[in-house]
Amino acid sequence: MADTSESRTTPTTTASTMINEFRVTTRCAGRVPPEAVRQTVLDRVYDGTSPFQGFPPPHVSGLLHEKTIRGWGSYGAVFANLIRKVRPRVIVEVGTFLGASSIHMAELTRRLGLDAVILCVDDFRGWPGFRGGKFGFVKYVNGDVMLLYQFMQNTVSSNATGSVLPVPFSSGSALQKLCEWGVQADLIEVDAGHDFNSAWADVNRAYRILRPGGVIFGHDYFTVADNRGVWRAVNLFAKLNRLQVRTDGQHWVIDS
Repeated sequence: MADTSESRTTPTTTASTMINEFRVTTRCAGRVPPEAVRQTVLDRVYDGTSPFQGFPPPHVSGLLHEKTIRGWGSYGAVFANLIRKVRPRVIVEVGTFLGASSIHMAELTRRLGLDAVILCVDDFRGWPGFRGGKFGFVKYVNGDVMLLYQFMQNTVSSNATGSVLPVPFSSGSALQKLCEWGVQADLIEVDAGHDFNSAWADVNRAYRILRPGGVIFGHDYFTVADNRGVWRAVNLFAKLNRLQVRTDGQHWVIDS
């Protein structure tokens, strides 16, 4: 019997072509000038008005502490080292919580006379059960945790409202929109989810908005969470994109 099957050509799959599928290739909108970044985000997120105007609103004023700043690794030498090196005009922080790192960076840029904007990407929901133990002071009303408001109160009390600006959405949606709006950062800190999938997504999305010559870095490089999830994600990202990882204390650092 005649062979009536169609001839099919299968593309040759190699390790190199498989790796190419994972490399960062997305191109963002044309770069917004650094001096216009703050107003761009205000226009897109807050209808042109600062979220600190009239803060705090009456319904939460009695639920906030004057200043309660807590974090992890937020005062490491890496912050001063990189800010002195890069002298950033635009900083993006992915994972903010109560603002320890962002407020510290605001103080460092102020000391150096830098006119910098620090965009804080976080949904400000914390994680399930985070209010147990030492974070019980963060109030919770009708399913709404006061984390964003406490972060803003900390920023106000630290006199950092001129540089620090919350972008209160998930890292995925916020970083995608910053890319579409043409916001590029000189310095990006990634310190959100510590599992592989979260860290992998955050690093990839954040790198897309890093200007050429900028630096991306993050905490928890040596944490054991999710079988060293951050370490695995950062190293894989660097390998696929032909970049080098170096460390500064507990932080990983990648120069673009």
